[in-house]
Amino acid sequence: MAYDSANIFAKILRGEIPCDKVYEDEWALAFNDIAPVAPVHVLVIPKGAFVSIDDFTADASDAQIAGFYRAVGKVARDLGLAQPGYRTLNNTGSDGGQEVPHFHVHIFGGKTLGPMLVVE
Repeated sequence: MAYDSANIFAKILRGEIPCDKVYEDEWALAFNDIAPVAPVHVLVIPKGAFVSIDDFTADASDAQIAGFYRAVGKVARDLGLAQPGYRTLNNTGSDGGQEVPHFHVHIFGGKTLGPMLVVE
């Protein structure tokens, strides 16, 4: 799938749409989800045109990958989630439930989280 530069996260990265920013560095931008499903629900997106984790891990540089995942960990620590714990989630493609075609990681925390996934 080709990257769509009109997706909402691309617009947020360009500053065309505001966000409730939690963290930003040269590799990533993190912001509060507009429809949180946990007391803490933050999205972390890489600064680059990557559709999914598949695209990101195939095409991003080692520095981009390391910088992005370090940012995910830093955001969780900065939010005080390292203890007692938190969950990260990445959806890929339509079967995986991906809604925005820009690679992103959800960080959930702030309460005891239930089972990760119920498959029927």
